[in-house]
Amino acid sequence: MKVGLKWIVSFSIITCIAIGGLFWSPQVGVPNTGEFLSEDKIVGADVAWILAAAGLVLLMTPGLSFFYGGMVGKKNVISTMLQSFIALGVISIIWVVIGFSLSFGDSIGFTMNGEHYGIIGNPLSYPFFNGVGVLPHKMMASTIPFVLFALFQMKFAVITPALITGSFAERVRFVSYLLFMVLFSIFIYTPLCHMVWYPDGLLNKYFGIKDFAGGTVVHMSAGFAALAGALVVGNRKKPHHEPSNISYVLLGTGMLWFGWFGFNAGSALSANATAAMAFGTTTIASGSAMMTWIFFDRIKGRKISALGACIGAVVGLVAITPGCGFVSIAESIFIGFISAIVSNIMLNWKALKKIDDTLDVFACHGVGGIMGMILTAIFAHGENASLLHGGFEIFAHHMMALILVSLFAFFGSFVLYKITDKIITLRVSEESEELGLDISQHEETLC
Repeated sequence: MKVGLKWIVSFSIITCIAIGGLFWSPQVGVPNTGEFLSEDKIVGADVAWILAAAGLVLLMTPGLSFFYGGMVGKKNVISTMLQSFIALGVISIIWVVIGFSLSFGDSIGFTMNGEHYGIIGNPLSYPFFNGVGVLPHKMMASTIPFVLFALFQMKFAVITPALITGSFAERVRFVSYLLFMVLFSIFIYTPLCHMVWYPDGLLNKYFGIKDFAGGTVVHMSAGFAALAGALVVGNRKKPHHEPSNISYVLLGTGMLWFGWFGFNAGSALSANATAAMAFGTTTIASGSAMMTWIFFDRIKGRKISALGACIGAVVGLVAITPGCGFVSIAESIFIGFISAIVSNIMLNWKALKKIDDTLDVFACHGVGGIMGMILTAIFAHGENASLLHGGFEIFAHHMMALILVSLFAFFGSFVLYKITDKIITLRVSEESEELGLDISQHEETLC
């Protein structure tokens, strides 16, 4: 079999990264910067919980592969699952080499009225995790080793591009997806991560955005990138298919729900009351959304289905993510309820159906993330935290940020798809699409 230049280049890149890593001497941190605390400030209970939470978040990506894999047609199960699973390798390497620096490195941005607002991190702050050691960081992780914070955040970066894959399932070349995943992570995910979660980030410091665990950073960015991908790649030749394995979808939903406790409660970065509340709001919102989805389907004349129950549960998880540590359990019931209704309407909206978003990623993750951001801006507790606890100004700031994030994620991703397509054609041939991506891309089958 002829080996194309793209694969030689890919192998050369991983070779250079592997060898280049040998030339970076590990450092715990630069003591005279004053950024790090002493090792005796580490809290053992917090370390234990975040280690567990990081493992739970990692489990979400294999869970997503089952969730998506069960929904596609039988000829594309392996390819769809691999598109999620491969992110564990690709993004982990990118995160260590440059991604963490771009997300949480020293702010590069602008100064206004004497205040600095960050857009993206300095790529030379922590290359190859240089300077990411066992000492706690004063601003970002004051009771756990900084390396644990970096690894916990890595799992969020891993699942975000994996979420996008459901929109262009069954028709995208694997190598093209790998390239897009790298570009998206560097140029879309990392600046959003920095602006929302870094102390001096623009969306955090200026707009006052509340995003406890990634509704904006993860789900809105993935949702709008999915919409852009479906538009750029175009519709499938045979857009209708029967889900290959509903039991996979049920298994994947269970793994996602289980892992989401690490995703949300772990974002407290401590074994404390906030983590416990986030744990509670997460599961209650999901349960509320699941039940709302199947009952809403029924009153619309549709059968109650396992697929609908699973989608509803995931929509609830998405919607509660930005506000899980800021709202009460009672409020989480309403958040799951209203988000499920809006997402269900969008999923069945005829205008949106014309766009071949294979697994309705935008209607679930994009709309769920939008609803979560809006509802967090209404209900979040705390001084000047939301419409009900601070007035209209903070709510207006959230709405302005919502528009900015949506435009950035959609148009930024649209450009990256076009660049990817110029370098390596995105879409498989008609023959490969008809044959199925399992065979045409990987020479593997379920049987």
